[in-house]
Amino acid sequence: MVEPKDGQIPLINKKILGLALVVIAIGGVMIIIAMQSNNPSVNSMIGNTSSDSMRFIGMTEGKEKIITVPKKDLLFNITIAYDKNNNLQALRVEKLPELADFYKKVVFDKKSEDVVFVYPIFTQGAYGDYGFYDYYNKKCGPECLTIPIPQRFVPMYSASMSSTMVLSRLNYSSITDVDVDKNPEILKKYSKVIVLHNEYVTKKEFDAITSHPNVIYLFPNALYAEVSTNYTANTFTLIKGHGYPTSSIKNGFDWKFDNSNLEYNSECDNMTLYTVSNGKMLNCYPAYRSLFDKSFLEMIKNS
Repeated sequence: MVEPKDGQIPLINKKILGLALVVIAIGGVMIIIAMQSNNPSVNSMIGNTSSDSMRFIGMTEGKEKIITVPKKDLLFNITIAYDKNNNLQALRVEKLPELADFYKKVVFDKKSEDVVFVYPIFTQGAYGDYGFYDYYNKKCGPECLTIPIPQRFVPMYSASMSSTMVLSRLNYSSITDVDVDKNPEILKKYSKVIVLHNEYVTKKEFDAITSHPNVIYLFPNALYAEVSTNYTANTFTLIKGHGYPTSSIKNGFDWKFDNSNLEYNSECDNMTLYTVSNGKMLNCYPAYRSLFDKSFLEMIKNS
């Protein structure tokens, strides 16, 4: 399993690889997007830019959210590359020299040893082509309930794209759902665990996260549905949750701290962390806030 490490690029083709190597050489972070054409949450991640603003678009459960951010508020230089068909191909994130003093407040000097975020690799797969959402939308049958475990990091809105990019850039350590499922004890190495939009997790991962004493649940709708894994076949399967196997089932773990009702609040105008038994939860869906909200990054570092 490949972790989303800073500067690590999925190998798509030689042309893109060459571009990625150039980016690494100049010290930026390039994220290559392997487009998945049937999934609007991928295709609509980022919209057009103007001379003074950048327009971000996300899809959650089929509901489009648009956020327009003045370029003067961006915390990073963001370059967006499109192919000849105007499909998003790559994102490049670089630190801004004029914000050097701010970065000192939110960055780790080296990869963090006691803080880690869990990349939602199962959620990435669930939202991909022939995944769970194609099943939910009746584009395919039960065959879409057992799908391959992704072998590389493919950023998408539904898998906390911008937060993953920025936290990696700020030297946060990362592991994946697979790492936790295979070795639940791994979380005990860290004093703070950051959960992103890890919507689909195994029972072992759920137990490991909910038993850790200091978890920051950075996205609503985490730990929502149970999946099982088959590492011999390199697949995972939906077991329970998100209206499956019956429409009456919402949270597959019957988790009392489920806060999925907050995931549609991506404006985050009154953003705050509230306390639960083993940590804190954000009261809104932060979407792209890591790209422009200083208080958001400070909150993550200091919580």
